[in-house]
Amino acid sequence: MAELFKALTLEEARAVLESNLPDGKRGERVSLLESLGRRLVKEVRAADDVPGFDRSIVDGYAVRARDTYGASEGLPSYLDVCGEILMGRKPDGEVGAGRAMKIATGGMLPPGADSVVMVEYTEELDDRTIGVIRPVAPWENVIRKGEDIAAGEVVLPAGHVIRPQDLGILSATGVTGVEAAPVVKVGIISTGDELVHPGEKPGFGQVRDINSYTLYGAAAACGGEPRLYGIVGDEFDELKEVLQRALSENDMVLISGGSSVGYRDVASGVIESIGEPGVLFHGLSVKPGKPTIGAVVSGKPVFGLPGHPASAMVIFDLMVAPLIRAGSYEGCKEDLKEFPLKAVITRNLRSAAGREDFVRVRLFNREGRLFAEPVLGKSGLIRTMVKADGLARIPAGKEGVEAGEVVDVRLF
Repeated sequence: MAELFKALTLEEARAVLESNLPDGKRGERVSLLESLGRRLVKEVRAADDVPGFDRSIVDGYAVRARDTYGASEGLPSYLDVCGEILMGRKPDGEVGAGRAMKIATGGMLPPGADSVVMVEYTEELDDRTIGVIRPVAPWENVIRKGEDIAAGEVVLPAGHVIRPQDLGILSATGVTGVEAAPVVKVGIISTGDELVHPGEKPGFGQVRDINSYTLYGAAAACGGEPRLYGIVGDEFDELKEVLQRALSENDMVLISGGSSVGYRDVASGVIESIGEPGVLFHGLSVKPGKPTIGAVVSGKPVFGLPGHPASAMVIFDLMVAPLIRAGSYEGCKEDLKEFPLKAVITRNLRSAAGREDFVRVRLFNREGRLFAEPVLGKSGLIRTMVKADGLARIPAGKEGVEAGEVVDVRLF
């Protein structure tokens, strides 16, 4: 069993969890439209060139560029129009010296032509003759065959999460299905004798359940499939029964509350009693969220999150979200991805040496610079998360930041 509150750094906690989890390369075939938001387990390569032919990107005339050299309004280059290219059809004929073919945006460039002059830079003299008043360079206003995607090229790498624009590139290559990681099913349990359902009026010493709903939303926003298991009292056997059921029905379980040192906080003991390897750490050297539990039971991650709403959401962002989105913490090694913004902090903040602090901040622009204004408040307050736009990080090697310093920020 992990020593209580022998706090690990964020990096250490991620490493010990990852070393006890399966490799996450299991996949399932899903259709193109079903793949949105899903993570690829296999790379996708293009079977064909995109586009499959040289095509015009403007309305105008397909020409040989050298036939337009020196053209101007005062001295146009005169060309014979020898036909028109119909959309979706192979050109009927070719462009020879001193000739042009009418072409629309997206039309296939005919043999002999190497550029397209925009219709705006031509003048019709009669049905068979145009004057070009501005020269074009070879391949101007043309997308070459395979210029967007070359046959055999890796279109999307393994591990990539499908975005709307990715659906476009997949459809362009003729891909109708991909191998994607299964959607992560996330069981959510809230613990505490003081909790009541949001629809109930709290009695003396009671509060409405917040974390079930914030964690449900956070898991869904990451592409997970959350399921609520309700409120469980601070009783060992009751929590054990619900946790076992949640583990059997999900890929991951989040227990909100029950992770600190109170005599009624039983989450760690329950997790240990269920399976191996059990609790891997109990405590993180971060603020907020020190009393976090990280465990693995039968290959499935189990997190004991702090009961305070802000702490639970911050730890979810740092520890849980990467596993739902990407199946691992690999991408978190690059600070640019995890904390991509730079902002000027607006006030002095103190931090304990050796601890990473994650400060809720409101962002605003002033004179072309991005500023981060701390949203101060205890970790038991949910309103601070509502007011904030993201988290600013104070690294473990610093004992705080001074107003005017630049800090790394991630958006919620």
